[in-house]
Amino acid sequence: MSAESLHRSATDLLQTWRPAAHADRSLRNALLAFLAASPRGCLRESVPGHITASAVVFSHDASEVLLTLHPRVGRWIQLGGHCEESDESVPGAALREAVEESGIADLELTPGLYGAQAHEITCSLGLPTRHLDLLFRLRAPQGAVPVRSAESDDLRWWPVSALPRDAEVMLL
Repeated sequence: MSAESLHRSATDLLQTWRPAAHADRSLRNALLAFLAASPRGCLRESVPGHITASAVVFSHDASEVLLTLHPRVGRWIQLGGHCEESDESVPGAALREAVEESGIADLELTPGLYGAQAHEITCSLGLPTRHLDLLFRLRAPQGAVPVRSAESDDLRWWPVSALPRDAEVMLL
């Protein structure tokens, strides 16, 4: 568990990811180039940008998605956050963040990369940076009841077919 294992995890995920859309292939290549130049690019200390781990949490039957009203972003988004040096891998970081932010202990992580995004943000560094977001698909057990953490203004299930207007969530 270290910056090196996170870096290796992110690189391996991106190298094996085969997105269909040209824009996603371009982002994949840009993220791989960033990682090649940034050995500690998975940690928030990397001011120009850093890999973050996001979890798109679906209900057991995939009819709903769990979104958080993020206090800093001001919109409904998927769960997730910064990788920590104690995380073994980026998927592990996404699962940790999802459990912390949802209060749901038995989330099931689908292997492989679900998607990627890049966001300009002023995060906990207090400086403008970029979150280079690796997304993972998770499934909640039937009857899962989320519990809002202090990191959220609100947390709730939304029907996949009726997301809030300002939601920023990737649904494939």
